[in-house]
Amino acid sequence: MRHLYHSSCIDDQSCQARSIFCRNAEAIGSGSLKRLKRSMPMGLLLDPLSRTASQIDLDRDDLRISRAGRTISVPLEQVLSPPRVQMGWFTAKLTVLTAGGDDIVLRGARHGDAYAFADELVKAWVEFNISSLNRESDRLARIYAGVIALLRPGHYPAACQIDPLLKDAVDIDSVLLAKLQPDAIGAEASEVVASVRRFVADPRTARAAGISSFVATELERWAGFFDTIESKPLTPEQRLSVIVDEDATLVLAGAGSGKTSVITAKAAYLVQAGIRQPEEILLLAFAKNAAQEMSERVEARSGVPIAARTFHALAYDIIGAVEGSKPALADHATDDVAFTNTIKEILKDLVRARPEVSKAIIKWFAHFLVEPKTEWDFKTKHEYYAHMEKHDLRTLQGEKVKSYEELQIANWLYENGVEYEYEPIYEHKVSDGGRRDYCPDFRLTESGVYLEHFGVRRRTTSDGVERLTTAPFVDREQYLAGMSWKRKVHAEHETVLVETYSYERQEGRLLTALEERLLPHVTLRPRPLEELFDRVVELKQVDGFSQMLGTFLRKYKGGGYDLASCVAKSQRMSLGNRAIAFLDVFGPVFEDYQRRLGPRIDFEDMILKAAHYVESMEYRSAFRHILVDEFQDISQSRGRLVKALKRQHPDVRLFAVGDDWQSIFRFAGSDLHLMRHFGEEFGGTFDSENGIHRVVDLGRTFRSVDKIAFAARTFVLKNPAQIEKQIVPAGTATEPALKVVMAAKSEDKKALVDVLASISADIGAANTASVLLLGRYRFIEPPMRDLQLQFPRLALTFKTIHASKGLEADHVILLNADSGRAGFPSEIVDDPLLSLVSPEEEAFENAEERRLMYVAMTRARRTLTIIASNSRPSAFVTELKKDPAYGIGTAPGVGEEPHACRECGGRLLRTRGREERNWFRCEHVQHCGNFLPACPACDVALPRREDESLEAFCRCGSKYPSCPECRDGWMIERSGRYGRFLSCVRFPTCGGKLKARAFSRTTME
Repeated sequence: MRHLYHSSCIDDQSCQARSIFCRNAEAIGSGSLKRLKRSMPMGLLLDPLSRTASQIDLDRDDLRISRAGRTISVPLEQVLSPPRVQMGWFTAKLTVLTAGGDDIVLRGARHGDAYAFADELVKAWVEFNISSLNRESDRLARIYAGVIALLRPGHYPAACQIDPLLKDAVDIDSVLLAKLQPDAIGAEASEVVASVRRFVADPRTARAAGISSFVATELERWAGFFDTIESKPLTPEQRLSVIVDEDATLVLAGAGSGKTSVITAKAAYLVQAGIRQPEEILLLAFAKNAAQEMSERVEARSGVPIAARTFHALAYDIIGAVEGSKPALADHATDDVAFTNTIKEILKDLVRARPEVSKAIIKWFAHFLVEPKTEWDFKTKHEYYAHMEKHDLRTLQGEKVKSYEELQIANWLYENGVEYEYEPIYEHKVSDGGRRDYCPDFRLTESGVYLEHFGVRRRTTSDGVERLTTAPFVDREQYLAGMSWKRKVHAEHETVLVETYSYERQEGRLLTALEERLLPHVTLRPRPLEELFDRVVELKQVDGFSQMLGTFLRKYKGGGYDLASCVAKSQRMSLGNRAIAFLDVFGPVFEDYQRRLGPRIDFEDMILKAAHYVESMEYRSAFRHILVDEFQDISQSRGRLVKALKRQHPDVRLFAVGDDWQSIFRFAGSDLHLMRHFGEEFGGTFDSENGIHRVVDLGRTFRSVDKIAFAARTFVLKNPAQIEKQIVPAGTATEPALKVVMAAKSEDKKALVDVLASISADIGAANTASVLLLGRYRFIEPPMRDLQLQFPRLALTFKTIHASKGLEADHVILLNADSGRAGFPSEIVDDPLLSLVSPEEEAFENAEERRLMYVAMTRARRTLTIIASNSRPSAFVTELKKDPAYGIGTAPGVGEEPHACRECGGRLLRTRGREERNWFRCEHVQHCGNFLPACPACDVALPRREDESLEAFCRCGSKYPSCPECRDGWMIERSGRYGRFLSCVRFPTCGGKLKARAFSRTTME
């Protein structure tokens, strides 16, 4: 292997420098004791106050100066230049410049003595400098050779190679070069010294120039290699990434940018350029099949057998080499399903065996399974309703409630065996004035007690008066009036009403207050914990929680966390009681998990044990280059192993290829912090600067057309924590490449068939096309055999988005992009609690799911079609449709744009009602309930009014009087006891009326 300091060029420069020093040494003679004194009495006349020297003695390497009865010594190394003699009429003046600024001056010397002494001083001064230089001649020659080699380096001048040179140069500069005088050592030696000192003064510029020179030369030298190493010539960005060889190099390889080609070319280049031997190169992949494919590809392209390994295979080999045998693996180590089932089994056993733990588990499911947000956390009804629907607030009894506080109350009632009905119709008929039937929040079936939970908080005004407040989007006066009406109804009909309030939860006593108020009316019969857990299992709430526990456990072990640090972090992040409730469950689960492992190990143990053996030097690594594929998936434990291998030798390089935009395996322990802070974690040191690394952005995609590539980039970069990369698309689309199909729940299969039919029709009778169907979950898979028979010219495949990574197709169809717990984005993956076991708190909502969406989008070469629920589209679909920057086009099955609900800010969606008439209903049907009939004239469109207009207009041309009470309604003619009148189409929800008046049909149509 060639090293930067040992090329023939460097040897030549070193020899040349030594010859200069030798010639200087031959040119000097030896000195002896000399003295210069001022003459009397002329010297005294010239310096009567003895301000200058009266005598100077030259003794070996020192000057001794006598002045005013005192003697001081000045080393020759402080003499800056040859002495200067100035002739007077009768005497001479000798001046010696020194580094301290206090020049040596002697007046009144005899002319001959001054010149003779000056000659001897010059000889001694030159001899001193040359001798000092010669004592370090070999070292200086070596350093000089290294500095000159930076002008045209033979290898990439990485920090790990140049930093030792710099440290050597800084040291020799401080002890020698800064003290040498150019006039003393000669022009040639001075240039050598100056070259080294220039490097010391600005090493970063010198290294940067060396890098630039090397890269330019090497790219030209290996042009033929880059043209032929792959089936197509490498791009300029790919070539640069291969040539760059910093201590730590990060190659940002976006979707379809040819990262495998880069790794293949890098490995081949290292061997063919003589930089490394095959056994000094470590190729690492995350999956066994990826490692095998990489090994085969490298050997096929380069002719050099370099075996790629998974992290686990490497770790297992390290453990075996140190211990002499390899420990047995846990049964679930290679099976994610078995791992999750193990967690579920642990939960089940803890409930039955440890009462204190079972209480914590049930407490979690009953009160903390979802993030506890209330109306006060949102600015609009729409935001609040969307949040509630996203979290699917399902009680232990099974019904869906409208708020987190109602969920707490319902689950407390269920836990304590208090039978109840949710939102029953009140036993007395009280509806009037257009009100709907009164439905209290709860009715306790055994006692007949009604329970109302009021969403009010208390606030004390500046004058000390307590005032009830409501959420920002709630009409306070109207809400308080409703509270008074409900109290009046119960009082009039002598039914028992128990009230609870949002301020009680805010004060941490909601359930305590509830119990106190109910005890006079009910008997509590707490259900057995085993029964409650079985109910949780029945509701399928254990599955998602077990997956989250498993993700947390892997990151917890891999990152070396402990419960105390997690508790402290939860307090810093203000995660509140939910985090404590989770850790109360996780602690016993982790303890039991470790107990079950026994002498076996899981993958986290395997990596951590291997890292320990490398750190302690019990394992000696032969690797000098570490090449890592899919670096965005690296975990804390894997990162620790890589750092340990890198530290074993000073010249080890890390070459990491990945895309933080495609980091989608958080559940398996991946930690984006390591990639986002790549330099801090893996970089080298140069000129006292840590974290030295190089980033190369491949940029160019060979897959997606511009409208897909740019839209995907825009989408993923909504999260500001993602590393920004430039994209060069594979081609230009002349038509919209991104399409969204909105379909009713019962029509999603038809929507898929319509999209496939459109693709098949567009490809031409003699052509075929590949179509990849993607789903967030496996259960979404449609009947593929039937679809393939129906569309024989389409090569159809279904994959989950996770399994699709690395794949591509002409056309991609994303299925079921809906909201909800089983929707996309998933609500489990991005639970804020996972930030407790990550160095980087990923606060951006749906951060990992957004990256998963990016992966789905970038599988497509030509078109991407997203099929979503018309009533419950996901947040991602809503964002894509709302922002014109995404360029969403029209696709088969797309209906008209939904209207905004003026009651809550949601969307009004068209649906078929009774008698096959069209209606428009708010998407937040459980919360808002706003509904409107279609225009009576056309039965298609919805009459709308502009701002405060007195009329609502339909696109068919009909117009109607606006409702004076609500913002969405319009008036229709009805007949009553007293004849014709106008009332709101939203009756009985809205009681808006107008007196009978004459109106023509053209006014109502």
